[in-house]
Amino acid sequence: MKKDENRTQEADKLLQTATAGAGSSILRCILALGATLPLGASAQLAPDTVRAIDAIVMKALEDKSVPSVSIAIVKDGKLAYAQAYGMASIDPALKATPQMRYKIGSNTKQFVAAAMLLLVEDGKLSLDDKIARFLPDLTRANEIAVRQLLAHTAGYPDYYPLDYLAPFMAKPTTVDAILANWGKRPLSFEPGSRWEYSNTGYAIAGRIIEIASGMSLDTFIRSRITDKLGMRSAVDTSVTPWEASDPQGYEVAAFGPPRPARPEGKYWIWAVGNLAMTGSDLARWDIALMHDAILGRASRLAIATENLLTSGTGTNYGLGQFVRMTPEGRLRWDHGGEVAGFRSQNTVFPNDDMAIVVLTNGGGSTSEKVTGEIEALLFASTADAVAPLALDKVRALFVQLQAGHPDRSLMSDGLRGYFSDQVVADFAASLKPLGEVESIVETRSDRRGGLVYRFFRIKTAGGTLRVPTYFTPDGKLDQFIVYPR
Repeated sequence: MKKDENRTQEADKLLQTATAGAGSSILRCILALGATLPLGASAQLAPDTVRAIDAIVMKALEDKSVPSVSIAIVKDGKLAYAQAYGMASIDPALKATPQMRYKIGSNTKQFVAAAMLLLVEDGKLSLDDKIARFLPDLTRANEIAVRQLLAHTAGYPDYYPLDYLAPFMAKPTTVDAILANWGKRPLSFEPGSRWEYSNTGYAIAGRIIEIASGMSLDTFIRSRITDKLGMRSAVDTSVTPWEASDPQGYEVAAFGPPRPARPEGKYWIWAVGNLAMTGSDLARWDIALMHDAILGRASRLAIATENLLTSGTGTNYGLGQFVRMTPEGRLRWDHGGEVAGFRSQNTVFPNDDMAIVVLTNGGGSTSEKVTGEIEALLFASTADAVAPLALDKVRALFVQLQAGHPDRSLMSDGLRGYFSDQVVADFAASLKPLGEVESIVETRSDRRGGLVYRFFRIKTAGGTLRVPTYFTPDGKLDQFIVYPR
C-alpha cells in the first residue's frame, strides 16, 4: 500500500510539474491525447501512397553512401506499413528486409528516460532527486537533479560529440571509466542555465537506473518495456553481439564509396545509443508511448513536455526526445540517432496518431530527408481531401502533354492561353522521350492569391522532374511548369 501511495503522489507531482513547465500551445496538444484512438483502429495506406513512399525511398538510395533504408509507418495508432530497400550488406551481398534490426543510436535515450520514469512510478526515486543520492562523487552531484540529466541541462561535458569514431573509442571501455573521466570534470555551464546535448548525462542516468532498480540497464529495459510490448527484435548491442545476418554499417570519406564502418568499442554507447531493433518494433514503441501502454499519463506528460531553462527560455526538448510544433501547428515528438555506420530518425505526431520511422546503415542526411518527404506526403493526403483529385489531374495532363494533345478542359482560361501550339509542341518533344510516369508525389501545398499552390515531383523512366502548379477554386489548373530535378 505504501508503494501505491508513493506512486500516486509522485504521479500527481509529475503532472503538476509538467503542466507548470509547458508552453500553453504545446500543453493543449499534449492534453488532447487523453482521448486517443484505440490500438485496434484500422490502419491502411492507399496503394498510391505506398507507391509514392516507395518512390521517395528509392530516389534517396540514389545517394550511394547509404546502402539501405528500412521504414515503418504508424497510422491511426497502428502499424500501417513496413518495408526495407537496398542492401544490408554490399560484400557479401545481402538484401535488406523489414525483419532486420538496425542500430537506432540516440533514439535509445527515450527508452532510458522511460525507464527512469518507471522507477519514479515505482516510488524508487524522483526526477527532482539530486544525483548525489546515487553517485555522490560526481561533479556538483548535490546540485544537479535527475531531470536535468534527461533534459540535457545538467552541464556535464559530452564525451561523444564527434561525428566520426575517434581511435580511442574503437577500444572497449567501462561505464565506470566514462563516469570517472567525464563525470568528474568541471561543468560546461551552471545547471539549468543552458541546453547542451550531453551523452555523459545519459550514461550517468543509466547507472542511476541500475542502482535504483537493482538490475542491469539491459534487463530493466527488456523486462519492463520491450518484452512487454512484444518487441522481439530489440537488443542491447553492449550485451548481444552483432551478427553476420545483421546489416553492416557503412561510412564514406568525402564523396568516396561506402566502406564498412568500424563500430564503437564495448560500452562506449551504453545507455546513450546501445539499442538495435527493426523499424516495426520502434513503431510499436511509438504507439505505446502515444497510448500510455507502458508509462502512466503523468509520466508521458513528463517525457513529452518541453523543459525550460532557469531564465524561462524553452528548450524544445522533453526527456529523451525533442518536443515542438511544426509550422502547420502539428505537435511533433522526434529524435535522430547516430552510431558508427548507422542513422535513425523517429518522428511521432501524437495528436494525429501517426509516426514515421526511418533507419539506415549509412551516414549523411538520408534518414531526415526521407522522413521529411514522407511527412509531407502523408499530411498532404490526410489534411487535404482534394489532394488525390489534384494529383490525378496533374498525372493526366503530363501524359497528355507527352503525347502533344492536352485536355484543355482541365485548364483555366489563362493556362489555355499559355499552352499555344508551339508550347505544346515543345512540351511533347522534350517530355515524350522520358518515357512512362513511374510515380507522382505532392511534396508541398500552400495558398496564394486565391489559388492553391501544389508542388509535385514526377519520376519517369528517363529522370525526375519538378512540377509547380496552381489550381483555381473550382479545381482548374492555372499553372503547369516543368523543371528538371
